[in-house]
Amino acid sequence: MRADFLLIQDWIAPHSRVLDLGCGNGAFLAYLKQTKHIHDCGLEIDAANIEKCLDAGVNVIEQNMEQGLGNFESQSFDTVVLAQTLQALQRPDMILDEMLRVGKNCILTFPNFAYWRHRVYLARLGRMPKSELLPYEWYDTPNVHLCTIHDFDALCREKRIRVLNRSVVDEQQRSKVLMRALPNLFGINAIYHITR
Repeated sequence: MRADFLLIQDWIAPHSRVLDLGCGNGAFLAYLKQTKHIHDCGLEIDAANIEKCLDAGVNVIEQNMEQGLGNFESQSFDTVVLAQTLQALQRPDMILDEMLRVGKNCILTFPNFAYWRHRVYLARLGRMPKSELLPYEWYDTPNVHLCTIHDFDALCREKRIRVLNRSVVDEQQRSKVLMRALPNLFGINAIYHITR
């Protein structure tokens, strides 16, 4: 299981209703079912991942979240999760609104494109940064909306979204003093727990 999932699992209450948008192979939901006895639902569009979810006993719906979450009632989940997907969405602001409509609280993780090494890479080479977290070329990347921690904070203020918790971490999902002092410059991944 990915390291960011180990951090956010603490923000999910036992026996709660959890919707995971873009749930991949369902490993996180399966883990939460086993350890926290949650009521799970995942959304996924990749057929191979849907099959893996079913094999893992995860409740999964084949659905493109970009078309909205109209099939879910308001406040029908305790927590909605969107992990490492925000930057790949056409309209992340609209998905955020939908997440906050169907969930009492939401957890998001995304790469911080203002990380200092990305800035140096761009300044030094004049090319879009590539790293372990961002392994794509500019022309084949799924990342269509490059987002920084400051950008997301501004969006939360604009939409009057309350940030319950925020963690800014490195590649090993550790938070260090510099990341807490200057998150936009030194944080590689941002992890938010939000509500209305």
